[in-house]
Amino acid sequence: MKVLVTGGAGFIGSNFIRRLLARDPAVQVVNLDKLTYAGNPDNIKEFESNPRVRFIRGDVADPRSVAQAISGCEAVVHFAAETHVDRSIVSASDFLATNVVGTHCLLEAARAAGVKRYIQISTDEVYGSLESGAADEEAPLRPNSPYAASKAGADHLVRAYQVTYGLPALIVRGCNNFGPHQFPEKFIPLMITHAIEGESLPIYGDGRYVREWIFVSDFCDGIGLLLERGRPGEIYNIGSGEYRVNLELAKGLLALLGKPPTLIRHVTDRLGHDRRYAIESKKIRALGWKPRASFEQALETTVRWYQAHESWWRPLRAGFKT
Repeated sequence: MKVLVTGGAGFIGSNFIRRLLARDPAVQVVNLDKLTYAGNPDNIKEFESNPRVRFIRGDVADPRSVAQAISGCEAVVHFAAETHVDRSIVSASDFLATNVVGTHCLLEAARAAGVKRYIQISTDEVYGSLESGAADEEAPLRPNSPYAASKAGADHLVRAYQVTYGLPALIVRGCNNFGPHQFPEKFIPLMITHAIEGESLPIYGDGRYVREWIFVSDFCDGIGLLLERGRPGEIYNIGSGEYRVNLELAKGLLALLGKPPTLIRHVTDRLGHDRRYAIESKKIRALGWKPRASFEQALETTVRWYQAHESWWRPLRAGFKT
């Protein structure tokens, strides 16, 4: 099978390609990535000499790039997206261009190419903030940030193309991923890299925000299973059931790194900050998937990776302020 992976130079996309190649010795991958700030060539350097992987630098919102990339592909896994909530609050236009217009462009190309499987990678943030319980796949979409709204819009487009045109598409909504190769503006690598450098760890507001966390390899294994066995027209949540309060997670990371909790610094809260995310994942678990990594082991693995790969993240951190 030949698979188009969009955003394959990013954090989850590059990890997915790595898992897919190991999972199926016959698979071929076309990696379409624009190489924005979060698309790191170092994430895919190991694939340069692999004849099973072809890299195309291009924008998912550019029909010509997409047509070139999708040619001959039987399946599409669409990771490419603008994802950082803070950036969407400052300027939403890039999020609309990539997440909505880009998804529409890819859907049109997938329909024309007659692909056998299209997987849209979405987020638990489309469900909005939950005071209690967990959102299943039938829960209403109540996005509260420009980022989440752009992903919800893309999800609606995917559903429309599945219903109207019969495109064999399904949607995956994941909780917060973490692990090696994650861009250091995201919460866990931001905390780790600040702590390594002895800098204060910026925590929004009171820090009592709850997120559900999954190790990236487990998330990618779930997508791989759905590539084989997922039903078109369905939505699948992929969550771990591992909930952590941001403030307590930051303290735990400091302990792993042997740093004092006095490094924590509370900063002005984010606009429209969702208090709690939680998703129900019974549907994919019924297919035989479950997380394999314990949260504690995966967190320590992630910390040690950033300690051992300062040459990877230091140039990236130099490009933005926190």
